[in-house]
Amino acid sequence: MPASGPVREIRDGMGRAGGPRERREPRFDDGDFGSEGGLRLSAEDRPVKRGRGKGPAPKRSRRRGRGFFGTLFYWSFVMGLWALLALGGVVAYFAMKLPPIDQLSVPKRPPNIAILASDGTLIANRGETGGSTVPIAELPPYVGKAFVAIEDRRFYQHFGIDLAGLARAVVKNVAARRAEQGGSTLTQQLAKNIFLTQERTLSRKAQEALLALWLERNYTKDQILELYMNRVYFGAGAYGIEAASQKFFGKSARAVTLGEAAVLAGLVQSPSRLAPNKNPEGAADRAAIVMAKMVEAGYATPEQAKSSKFNTADARKRAKPGQGNYAADWIMDILDDHIGAVETDIVVRTTIDPKVQAMGERAFATAFEPKRGKLNVEQAALVAMAPDGAVRALLGGRDYAESQFNRAIAAKRQPGSSFKPFVYLAALEKGMTPETVREDAPINIRGWKPENYTQEYFGQVSLTQALAMSLNTIAVKLNVEVGPRQVVRTAQRLGINSALKANESLALGTSEVTPLEITGAYAVLANGGTGVVPHAILEVKTTAGQVIYRRPPPALGQVVDPGHIAMMNRMMRETLVSGTARKSDIPGHPAAGKTGTTQDHRDAWFVGYTGQLVAAVWVGNDDSQPMKKVTGSGLPAEIWAEFMRQAHRGLPSHPLPGARDTDPLGSLLQANATPAAPPAPVQENPGAWQNQGPTAKERSLLSRLFGP
Repeated sequence: MPASGPVREIRDGMGRAGGPRERREPRFDDGDFGSEGGLRLSAEDRPVKRGRGKGPAPKRSRRRGRGFFGTLFYWSFVMGLWALLALGGVVAYFAMKLPPIDQLSVPKRPPNIAILASDGTLIANRGETGGSTVPIAELPPYVGKAFVAIEDRRFYQHFGIDLAGLARAVVKNVAARRAEQGGSTLTQQLAKNIFLTQERTLSRKAQEALLALWLERNYTKDQILELYMNRVYFGAGAYGIEAASQKFFGKSARAVTLGEAAVLAGLVQSPSRLAPNKNPEGAADRAAIVMAKMVEAGYATPEQAKSSKFNTADARKRAKPGQGNYAADWIMDILDDHIGAVETDIVVRTTIDPKVQAMGERAFATAFEPKRGKLNVEQAALVAMAPDGAVRALLGGRDYAESQFNRAIAAKRQPGSSFKPFVYLAALEKGMTPETVREDAPINIRGWKPENYTQEYFGQVSLTQALAMSLNTIAVKLNVEVGPRQVVRTAQRLGINSALKANESLALGTSEVTPLEITGAYAVLANGGTGVVPHAILEVKTTAGQVIYRRPPPALGQVVDPGHIAMMNRMMRETLVSGTARKSDIPGHPAAGKTGTTQDHRDAWFVGYTGQLVAAVWVGNDDSQPMKKVTGSGLPAEIWAEFMRQAHRGLPSHPLPGARDTDPLGSLLQANATPAAPPAPVQENPGAWQNQGPTAKERSLLSRLFGP
């Protein structure tokens, strides 16, 4: 039965001791809340503010505490979570500055142009990198291991960021109180090299880490290592391992030794300071550290390390740019005309013969260098080509490292008397012959009075005599007789492309030409009259073997009648037999040519040829300062003879087109010459456009053969 009254007492449950527990319901007596037992807060239930001196705090129930370690763990977790969130925010911020990840790709390496000689040897690499890409599979295994050992020993273990290595670097740098060790992985270095700048900022480091993770996700370890070795800077302008190996060791990276691999791996830490061409000792010391790391990592044995040679001593000599760079520069200038823009690595095979090129360099060293100081001459140029126009050697100056200006191609200088053959050819084409006689006497053309060297005049002389002795009066008379415009057209037909002034002084070489074009024009005389385009590029291929360009067969055809070529060769042969360049003849090889000297000895030339090779030599000063009495029959003829004799050594004799093996004039002169006292070579004085005549004995012989 429920209890009666406002409050019911219900016995419900058990007491604490296990007995029945009495439950009491609150009681409300007609709104009297103030009576005892009413609904009010007791003193114990009221919160009391505890203060100093207020007595003990009221008792209250307490939860059990976590303890010290629990609290530490809790707050460490909270702080770590916040740090992780902050890091995520930073990463997201810097990631927003990168291209979308689905559009990210490794940028193409700038294309390399490998320029090869006719025998396949490398002349030079051109392009921004200075060397081609080499697949890692084509490198000796120890090459990649050298880089891993010194730059990133845990390369094959980490995921792009080496946390252990980073921590180790931080500890070491803090202990040393300076930056002694970096924490960047090889992958991070690659990311920096191909995607980012070299600035040292938090933004770049964060982006570098993100890009390293992307690289590791999209490329294998070996692919990353290959990219790294082909992109990193090695000093001395060499980007990539192939460029560095060629520059410092003169060989492909495919052929480097263990010690040389250690040198290359050591350079990337400080390429400008350690480049072997500047600091061979420092490069060798760094290579020793690399070798020790390789032994420590198990990539090389102590015996291998001990026997390895670093070969840095000759790097300075090898890194010096060779004279073949003049030819390489010219090839780069004309390459666009053949293939257009270069989009990939290519290989250019050329006509340059490295042996002939070396002969030209030796001729400069032996015949030019010892005399240039006392003769006040600073520069020289040489072009040698086959009679079909294929350039075999090209030197645009005496020292490429000192001056890269290519005088063989770009310097236009007055050719002096070396231009006269075009005048004589025009005369032959007008109906004259080598035996045609003209009078050598003073002339006056509107106040201009060209003279011979000794101010001597020889009266009636044949065209052969006049050309061999380089008589100025006869050349000027012929020029006027056939017409300067006709002489210009003849020279242009043979390959002179420079602007020529059709005036009376044209016969004496007052219009400027380049060594390359005058060599090409003389080649027409050497090949029997076929038109020539001087060229050096034979074929262009991609590194995969795809042919981009191949030189077509020549198409100019006959530009001079073979009969006239035969006459010219008979006449020009006399320059080396009895004329101004007798000392420059090539024993066993019929040769022809012409000297040339300009006013005040500012330019001196010798241009000559055999049936196998045509060559032009120029000497002078870039600022056109006069030399000390240098004429074409002097220093240029000496250089030419030294070069051509070397180039023809061991070659069979080859007659000039249309010329007889034995010239009556040459034989007669040689038979009557006194062996003990040969006549002195004829000299030119370009200041007055003069030449010395033949000796009395020679004049008598010439008169007997050709008439008075």
